[in-house]
Amino acid sequence: MVVGAGMAGLVCAHDLARAGVACTVVEASDGVGGRVRTDTVDGFQLDRGFQILLTAYPQVHERLDLAALRLRPFAPGAVVRTAEGMWTVGDPLRRPAGLFDTLAAPIGSLADKVRLARLVVAVRTTSVRTLLRGTDGTTLERLRSCGFSDRMVESFWRPLFAGIQLDPDLEVSRRRFDVILRMLASGPTAVPTAGMGAIPTQLVRELPEGTVRLATRVDRLSGTAVHLTDGSVLAARAVVVATEGPEAHRLLGSPVADPGSRAAACCWFATKAPPVRGTALALDGTGAGPVRNLAVMSEVAPSYAPTGRSLVAAAVPGPDALREGLRAEVVDQLSRWFDTDSAEWEHLRTDVIHHGQPLQAPPFSPRQRVALGGGRFVCGDHRDTASLQGAMFSGERTAAAVVSYLAG
Repeated sequence: MVVGAGMAGLVCAHDLARAGVACTVVEASDGVGGRVRTDTVDGFQLDRGFQILLTAYPQVHERLDLAALRLRPFAPGAVVRTAEGMWTVGDPLRRPAGLFDTLAAPIGSLADKVRLARLVVAVRTTSVRTLLRGTDGTTLERLRSCGFSDRMVESFWRPLFAGIQLDPDLEVSRRRFDVILRMLASGPTAVPTAGMGAIPTQLVRELPEGTVRLATRVDRLSGTAVHLTDGSVLAARAVVVATEGPEAHRLLGSPVADPGSRAAACCWFATKAPPVRGTALALDGTGAGPVRNLAVMSEVAPSYAPTGRSLVAAAVPGPDALREGLRAEVVDQLSRWFDTDSAEWEHLRTDVIHHGQPLQAPPFSPRQRVALGGGRFVCGDHRDTASLQGAMFSGERTAAAVVSYLAG
Protein backbone atom coordinates (compact mmCIF):
# COMPACT_ATOMS: atom_id res chain seq x y z
CA MET A 1 0.00 0.00 0.00
CA VAL A 2 1.32 3.43 -0.99
CA VAL A 3 -0.20 6.52 0.62
CA GLY A 4 0.16 9.48 -1.72
CA ALA A 5 0.26 9.75 -5.52
CA GLY A 6 2.91 12.44 -5.75
CA MET A 7 6.10 11.87 -7.70
CA ALA A 8 7.73 9.77 -4.97
CA GLY A 9 4.67 7.55 -4.55
CA LEU A 10 4.22 7.02 -8.28
CA VAL A 11 7.86 6.05 -8.79
CA CYS A 12 7.68 3.70 -5.81
CA ALA A 13 4.52 2.07 -7.18
CA HIS A 14 6.06 1.76 -10.63
CA ASP A 15 9.15 -0.05 -9.29
CA LEU A 16 7.03 -2.31 -7.10
CA ALA A 17 4.88 -3.27 -10.07
CA ARG A 18 7.97 -3.93 -12.16
CA ALA A 19 9.27 -6.20 -9.37
CA GLY A 20 5.99 -8.16 -9.40
CA VAL A 21 4.66 -6.70 -6.15
CA ALA A 22 0.98 -5.82 -6.35
CA CYS A 23 0.18 -2.50 -4.70
CA THR A 24 -2.55 0.08 -4.36
CA VAL A 25 -1.90 3.82 -4.25
CA VAL A 26 -4.40 5.89 -2.27
CA GLU A 27 -4.51 9.63 -2.91
CA ALA A 28 -6.53 12.18 -0.95
CA SER A 29 -6.93 14.69 -3.79
CA ASP A 30 -8.71 14.44 -7.12
CA GLY A 31 -5.56 13.90 -9.20
CA VAL A 32 -2.03 12.57 -9.25
CA GLY A 33 1.24 14.47 -9.00
CA GLY A 34 1.08 16.07 -5.56
CA ARG A 35 2.60 19.50 -6.05
CA VAL A 36 3.22 18.72 -9.74
CA ARG A 37 -0.20 19.49 -11.23
CA THR A 38 -1.58 21.54 -14.12
CA ASP A 39 -5.09 22.99 -14.43
CA THR A 40 -6.88 24.58 -17.37
CA VAL A 41 -8.41 27.96 -16.52
CA ASP A 42 -10.20 29.95 -19.26
CA GLY A 43 -8.04 28.26 -21.89
CA PHE A 44 -4.75 28.88 -20.03
CA GLN A 45 -2.55 26.11 -18.61
CA LEU A 46 -1.72 26.93 -15.00
CA ASP A 47 0.74 24.78 -13.10
CA ARG A 48 0.24 24.57 -9.34
CA GLY A 49 2.70 27.33 -8.65
CA PHE A 50 5.62 28.32 -10.87
CA GLN A 51 7.58 25.17 -11.74
CA ILE A 52 10.32 24.22 -14.15
CA LEU A 53 11.90 20.91 -15.09
CA LEU A 54 15.67 20.63 -14.73
CA THR A 55 16.42 18.14 -17.47
CA ALA A 56 19.89 17.29 -16.13
CA TYR A 57 18.36 15.32 -13.25
CA PRO A 58 19.38 11.65 -13.65
CA GLN A 59 15.91 10.37 -12.72
CA VAL A 60 14.37 12.52 -15.44
CA HIS A 61 16.42 10.75 -18.09
CA GLU A 62 15.98 7.30 -16.58
CA ARG A 63 12.20 7.41 -16.11
CA LEU A 64 10.57 9.91 -18.45
CA ASP A 65 9.92 9.80 -22.17
CA LEU A 66 11.17 13.32 -22.83
CA ALA A 67 10.27 13.21 -26.51
CA ALA A 68 6.65 12.44 -25.62
CA LEU A 69 6.58 15.38 -23.20
CA ARG A 70 7.54 17.73 -26.07
CA LEU A 71 9.65 19.91 -23.84
CA ARG A 72 9.86 23.66 -24.42
CA PRO A 73 13.16 25.03 -23.07
CA PHE A 74 13.91 28.27 -21.32
CA ALA A 75 16.87 30.25 -22.61
CA PRO A 76 20.02 29.63 -20.56
CA GLY A 77 20.71 32.44 -18.14
CA ALA A 78 18.22 35.13 -17.14
CA VAL A 79 17.02 38.66 -17.74
CA VAL A 80 17.73 40.77 -14.64
CA ARG A 81 15.90 43.96 -13.76
CA THR A 82 18.08 46.54 -12.02
CA ALA A 83 17.70 50.25 -11.33
CA GLU A 84 19.44 50.81 -14.68
CA GLY A 85 17.00 48.71 -16.72
CA MET A 86 16.69 45.15 -18.02
CA TRP A 87 19.88 43.20 -18.66
CA THR A 88 20.64 39.76 -20.10
CA VAL A 89 22.91 37.48 -18.10
CA GLY A 90 23.67 34.44 -20.20
CA ASP A 91 25.54 31.17 -19.85
CA PRO A 92 28.70 31.67 -21.90
CA LEU A 93 29.45 27.94 -21.79
CA ARG A 94 26.24 27.12 -23.68
CA ARG A 95 25.66 30.42 -25.50
CA PRO A 96 29.01 32.17 -26.10
CA ALA A 97 27.33 34.88 -28.20
CA GLY A 98 25.81 36.31 -25.03
CA LEU A 99 29.15 36.93 -23.33
CA PHE A 100 29.30 40.66 -24.07
CA ASP A 101 25.75 41.26 -22.82
CA THR A 102 26.65 39.47 -19.60
CA LEU A 103 29.82 41.51 -19.14
CA ALA A 104 27.86 44.73 -19.66
CA ALA A 105 25.12 43.89 -17.15
CA PRO A 106 25.40 46.06 -13.99
CA ILE A 107 24.85 43.18 -11.57
CA GLY A 108 28.38 43.10 -10.23
CA SER A 109 31.97 43.77 -11.14
CA LEU A 110 34.01 42.06 -13.81
CA ALA A 111 35.64 40.08 -11.01
CA ASP A 112 32.18 38.92 -9.91
CA LYS A 113 31.47 37.59 -13.39
CA VAL A 114 34.80 35.76 -13.45
CA ARG A 115 33.89 34.25 -10.08
CA LEU A 116 30.50 33.24 -11.50
CA ALA A 117 32.15 31.41 -14.40
CA ARG A 118 34.61 29.70 -12.08
CA LEU A 119 31.88 28.53 -9.72
CA VAL A 120 29.78 27.16 -12.57
CA VAL A 121 32.74 25.26 -13.99
CA ALA A 122 33.68 23.96 -10.53
CA VAL A 123 30.27 22.48 -9.73
CA ARG A 124 29.75 21.22 -13.27
CA THR A 125 32.99 19.23 -13.15
CA THR A 126 32.43 17.81 -9.65
CA SER A 127 30.30 14.73 -9.05
CA VAL A 128 27.01 15.05 -7.20
CA ARG A 129 28.24 12.57 -4.61
CA THR A 130 31.26 14.76 -3.88
CA LEU A 131 29.16 17.93 -3.70
CA LEU A 132 26.78 16.35 -1.19
CA ARG A 133 29.72 15.31 0.98
CA GLY A 134 31.37 18.72 0.94
CA THR A 135 31.69 21.20 3.79
CA ASP A 136 28.26 22.49 4.71
CA GLY A 137 26.96 25.92 5.57
CA THR A 138 24.32 28.24 4.17
CA THR A 139 24.01 29.27 0.53
CA LEU A 140 24.93 32.83 1.53
CA GLU A 141 28.09 31.60 3.27
CA ARG A 142 28.98 29.69 0.13
CA LEU A 143 28.63 32.80 -2.02
CA ARG A 144 30.60 34.91 0.44
CA SER A 145 33.39 32.34 0.47
CA CYS A 146 33.62 32.68 -3.33
CA GLY A 147 34.13 36.43 -2.92
CA PHE A 148 30.94 37.70 -4.58
CA SER A 149 30.12 41.33 -3.90
CA ASP A 150 26.96 42.47 -2.16
CA ARG A 151 25.60 43.76 -5.46
CA MET A 152 26.11 40.41 -7.20
CA VAL A 153 24.43 38.56 -4.33
CA GLU A 154 21.47 40.92 -4.13
CA SER A 155 20.80 41.49 -7.83
CA PHE A 156 21.48 37.98 -9.18
CA TRP A 157 21.98 35.16 -6.71
CA ARG A 158 19.24 36.09 -4.26
CA PRO A 159 16.36 36.41 -6.78
CA LEU A 160 17.52 33.37 -8.74
CA PHE A 161 17.69 30.98 -5.80
CA ALA A 162 14.78 32.57 -4.00
CA GLY A 163 12.73 31.10 -6.81
CA ILE A 164 14.47 27.75 -7.18
CA GLN A 165 14.97 26.97 -3.49
CA LEU A 166 12.12 29.15 -2.15
CA ASP A 167 14.90 30.73 -0.15
CA PRO A 168 15.02 34.56 -0.27
CA ASP A 169 17.30 34.57 2.79
CA LEU A 170 19.80 32.17 1.14
CA GLU A 171 19.83 29.99 4.24
CA VAL A 172 19.44 26.60 2.52
CA SER A 173 22.35 24.15 2.76
CA ARG A 174 25.22 24.94 0.40
CA ARG A 175 25.34 21.23 -0.45
CA ARG A 176 21.91 21.44 -2.00
CA PHE A 177 22.77 24.79 -3.63
CA ASP A 178 25.84 23.25 -5.26
CA VAL A 179 23.83 20.33 -6.63
CA ILE A 180 21.07 22.55 -8.01
CA LEU A 181 23.62 24.88 -9.61
CA ARG A 182 25.29 21.85 -11.19
CA MET A 183 21.97 20.78 -12.70
CA LEU A 184 21.31 24.29 -14.04
CA ALA A 185 24.75 24.35 -15.63
CA SER A 186 24.54 20.84 -17.08
CA GLY A 187 21.32 20.91 -19.06
CA PRO A 188 18.38 23.04 -20.16
CA THR A 189 15.40 23.91 -18.01
CA ALA A 190 12.02 23.39 -19.66
CA VAL A 191 8.32 22.75 -19.31
CA PRO A 192 6.28 20.08 -21.11
CA THR A 193 3.99 21.36 -23.84
CA ALA A 194 0.98 20.14 -21.83
CA GLY A 195 2.25 21.59 -18.55
CA MET A 196 4.14 20.10 -15.62
CA GLY A 197 1.19 17.85 -14.85
CA ALA A 198 2.09 15.83 -17.94
CA ILE A 199 4.99 14.32 -15.98
CA PRO A 200 2.98 12.40 -13.33
CA THR A 201 0.34 11.62 -15.97
CA GLN A 202 3.01 9.85 -17.98
CA LEU A 203 4.08 7.80 -14.94
CA VAL A 204 0.49 6.79 -14.14
CA ARG A 205 0.01 5.40 -17.64
CA GLU A 206 2.76 2.88 -16.95
CA LEU A 207 1.02 1.48 -13.84
CA PRO A 208 -1.44 -1.44 -13.97
CA GLU A 209 -5.00 -0.26 -14.43
CA GLY A 210 -6.76 0.45 -11.15
CA THR A 211 -3.55 0.95 -9.15
CA VAL A 212 -4.42 4.51 -8.06
CA ARG A 213 -7.50 5.33 -5.99
CA LEU A 214 -8.25 9.06 -5.94
CA ALA A 215 -10.30 10.99 -3.36
CA THR A 216 -9.28 8.43 -0.74
CA ARG A 217 -8.07 10.16 2.41
CA VAL A 218 -6.10 8.38 5.14
CA ASP A 219 -7.02 9.14 8.74
CA ARG A 220 -4.35 7.13 10.53
CA LEU A 221 -2.18 4.02 10.47
CA SER A 222 -2.05 1.13 12.90
CA GLY A 223 0.88 -1.05 12.03
CA THR A 224 0.45 -1.65 8.30
CA ALA A 225 -3.33 -1.22 8.41
CA VAL A 226 -4.52 1.95 6.69
CA HIS A 227 -7.58 3.57 8.27
CA LEU A 228 -9.51 5.82 5.87
CA THR A 229 -11.62 8.79 6.87
CA ASP A 230 -14.75 7.00 5.64
CA GLY A 231 -14.23 4.41 8.38
CA SER A 232 -12.96 1.58 6.20
CA VAL A 233 -9.62 -0.17 6.81
CA LEU A 234 -7.23 -1.41 4.14
CA ALA A 235 -4.90 -4.24 5.14
CA ALA A 236 -1.43 -4.54 3.65
CA ARG A 237 1.78 -6.48 4.17
CA ALA A 238 3.71 -3.21 3.95
CA VAL A 239 2.72 0.45 3.82
CA VAL A 240 4.67 3.30 2.24
CA VAL A 241 3.84 6.86 3.29
CA ALA A 242 4.69 8.97 0.24
CA THR A 243 3.29 12.31 1.33
CA GLU A 244 4.74 15.73 2.08
CA GLY A 245 6.92 15.84 5.17
CA PRO A 246 4.39 17.38 7.60
CA GLU A 247 1.72 14.82 6.66
CA ALA A 248 4.24 11.97 6.89
CA HIS A 249 5.06 13.14 10.40
CA ARG A 250 1.34 13.17 11.30
CA LEU A 251 0.81 9.63 10.06
CA LEU A 252 4.06 8.06 11.29
CA GLY A 253 4.91 10.11 14.37
CA SER A 254 8.38 10.55 15.83
CA PRO A 255 10.25 8.19 13.46
CA VAL A 256 9.72 10.91 10.83
CA ALA A 257 10.41 14.43 12.05
CA ASP A 258 8.44 17.30 10.57
CA PRO A 259 11.01 18.79 8.15
CA GLY A 260 9.49 22.28 8.27
CA SER A 261 8.06 24.09 5.28
CA ARG A 262 9.10 26.72 2.77
CA ALA A 263 6.10 28.51 1.33
CA ALA A 264 5.60 29.76 -2.21
CA ALA A 265 2.97 31.67 -4.15
CA CYS A 266 2.42 32.32 -7.82
CA CYS A 267 0.14 34.98 -9.28
CA TRP A 268 -1.02 34.11 -12.79
CA PHE A 269 -1.95 36.92 -15.17
CA ALA A 270 -3.27 37.15 -18.70
CA THR A 271 -2.06 40.06 -20.83
CA LYS A 272 -2.77 41.14 -24.38
CA ALA A 273 0.93 41.21 -25.24
CA PRO A 274 3.98 39.74 -23.51
CA PRO A 275 5.49 42.27 -21.06
CA VAL A 276 8.93 40.94 -21.94
CA ARG A 277 9.89 39.03 -25.05
CA GLY A 278 11.91 35.85 -25.16
CA THR A 279 12.16 32.60 -23.24
CA ALA A 280 14.51 33.64 -20.43
CA LEU A 281 13.49 33.72 -16.79
CA ALA A 282 13.24 37.30 -15.51
CA LEU A 283 14.67 38.20 -12.09
CA ASP A 284 13.93 41.28 -10.01
CA GLY A 285 17.36 42.35 -8.85
CA THR A 286 16.05 45.42 -7.03
CA GLY A 287 14.26 43.63 -4.19
CA ALA A 288 11.52 46.28 -4.47
CA GLY A 289 8.55 43.94 -4.16
CA PRO A 290 7.45 40.41 -3.34
CA VAL A 291 7.99 39.03 -6.88
CA ARG A 292 11.48 37.58 -7.28
CA ASN A 293 11.05 35.64 -10.55
CA LEU A 294 8.80 36.19 -13.54
CA ALA A 295 8.24 34.12 -16.65
CA VAL A 296 6.08 34.75 -19.68
CA MET A 297 5.05 31.13 -20.02
CA SER A 298 3.39 31.64 -23.40
CA GLU A 299 6.76 32.78 -24.80
CA VAL A 300 8.36 29.55 -23.58
CA ALA A 301 5.44 27.27 -24.50
CA PRO A 302 2.70 28.84 -26.66
CA SER A 303 0.36 26.02 -25.57
CA TYR A 304 0.11 27.67 -22.14
CA ALA A 305 -2.15 30.44 -23.50
CA PRO A 306 -4.92 30.83 -26.09
CA THR A 307 -3.96 32.35 -29.42
CA GLY A 308 -3.44 36.08 -29.14
CA ARG A 309 -3.00 36.11 -25.37
CA SER A 310 0.03 35.96 -23.08
CA LEU A 311 0.39 34.14 -19.76
CA VAL A 312 2.61 35.56 -17.04
CA ALA A 313 3.72 33.69 -13.91
CA ALA A 314 4.88 35.96 -11.08
CA ALA A 315 6.61 33.88 -8.40
CA VAL A 316 6.71 34.92 -4.75
CA PRO A 317 8.89 32.59 -2.64
CA GLY A 318 9.26 32.41 1.11
CA PRO A 319 7.29 34.16 3.87
CA ASP A 320 6.01 36.90 1.53
CA ALA A 321 3.84 34.23 -0.11
CA LEU A 322 1.59 34.14 2.96
CA ARG A 323 0.98 37.90 3.26
CA GLU A 324 -2.49 39.39 3.13
CA GLY A 325 -3.14 41.52 0.07
CA LEU A 326 -0.41 39.78 -1.93
CA ARG A 327 -2.19 40.07 -5.27
CA ALA A 328 -2.46 43.88 -5.01
CA GLU A 329 1.23 44.17 -4.10
CA VAL A 330 2.21 42.01 -7.05
CA VAL A 331 0.10 44.01 -9.51
CA ASP A 332 1.61 47.25 -8.20
CA GLN A 333 5.13 45.88 -8.55
CA LEU A 334 4.60 44.61 -12.09
CA SER A 335 2.88 47.83 -13.17
CA ARG A 336 5.96 49.78 -12.03
CA TRP A 337 8.33 47.21 -13.47
CA PHE A 338 6.85 47.40 -16.97
CA ASP A 339 5.38 50.92 -16.77
CA THR A 340 1.85 49.69 -17.47
CA ASP A 341 -1.58 50.34 -16.04
CA SER A 342 -2.70 47.85 -13.39
CA ALA A 343 -5.85 47.17 -15.44
CA GLU A 344 -3.66 45.49 -18.05
CA TRP A 345 -2.93 42.62 -15.66
CA GLU A 346 -5.93 40.28 -15.78
CA HIS A 347 -5.68 38.09 -12.70
CA LEU A 348 -6.42 34.41 -13.39
CA ARG A 349 -5.47 32.74 -10.13
CA THR A 350 -3.10 32.94 -7.18
CA ASP A 351 -1.60 29.71 -5.89
CA VAL A 352 -0.50 29.85 -2.26
CA ILE A 353 1.42 26.72 -1.34
CA HIS A 354 2.17 26.51 2.36
CA HIS A 355 4.48 23.53 1.94
CA GLY A 356 6.39 24.22 -1.25
CA GLN A 357 9.57 22.47 -0.10
CA PRO A 358 11.05 21.12 3.13
CA LEU A 359 13.50 23.46 4.88
CA GLN A 360 16.83 21.61 4.40
CA ALA A 361 19.02 24.14 6.19
CA PRO A 362 22.55 23.10 7.21
CA PRO A 363 23.68 20.69 8.42
CA PHE A 364 21.96 18.82 5.60
CA SER A 365 22.25 15.07 5.15
CA PRO A 366 20.60 13.55 2.07
CA ARG A 367 19.38 9.96 1.94
CA GLN A 368 17.40 9.91 5.16
CA ARG A 369 16.27 6.40 6.11
CA VAL A 370 13.17 5.10 4.36
CA ALA A 371 12.64 1.78 6.21
CA LEU A 372 11.10 2.39 9.64
CA GLY A 373 10.58 -1.22 10.72
CA GLY A 374 7.48 -3.35 11.07
CA GLY A 375 6.64 -3.11 7.38
CA ARG A 376 6.38 0.69 7.42
CA PHE A 377 8.28 2.88 4.98
CA VAL A 378 8.44 6.54 4.01
CA CYS A 379 9.51 8.41 0.90
CA GLY A 380 9.40 11.94 -0.50
CA ASP A 381 11.70 14.85 -1.21
CA HIS A 382 12.15 15.31 2.55
CA ARG A 383 14.11 12.03 2.57
CA ASP A 384 16.55 13.23 -0.14
CA THR A 385 17.07 16.61 -1.80
CA ALA A 386 14.04 18.93 -2.06
CA SER A 387 13.60 18.54 -5.79
CA LEU A 388 11.90 16.42 -8.41
CA GLN A 389 15.07 14.34 -8.53
CA GLY A 390 14.98 13.86 -4.76
CA ALA A 391 11.33 12.80 -4.76
CA MET A 392 11.79 10.29 -7.58
CA PHE A 393 15.05 8.88 -6.23
CA SER A 394 13.44 8.51 -2.80
CA GLY A 395 10.62 6.51 -4.39
CA GLU A 396 13.17 4.27 -6.06
CA ARG A 397 15.08 3.66 -2.83
CA THR A 398 11.90 2.91 -0.95
CA ALA A 399 10.60 0.41 -3.51
CA ALA A 400 13.89 -1.46 -3.31
CA ALA A 401 13.61 -1.54 0.49
CA VAL A 402 10.03 -2.84 0.33
CA VAL A 403 10.96 -5.62 -2.11
CA SER A 404 13.83 -6.66 0.17
CA TYR A 405 11.53 -6.64 3.20
CA LEU A 406 8.86 -8.77 1.53
CA ALA A 407 11.45 -11.24 0.22
CA GLY A 408 12.90 -11.69 3.70
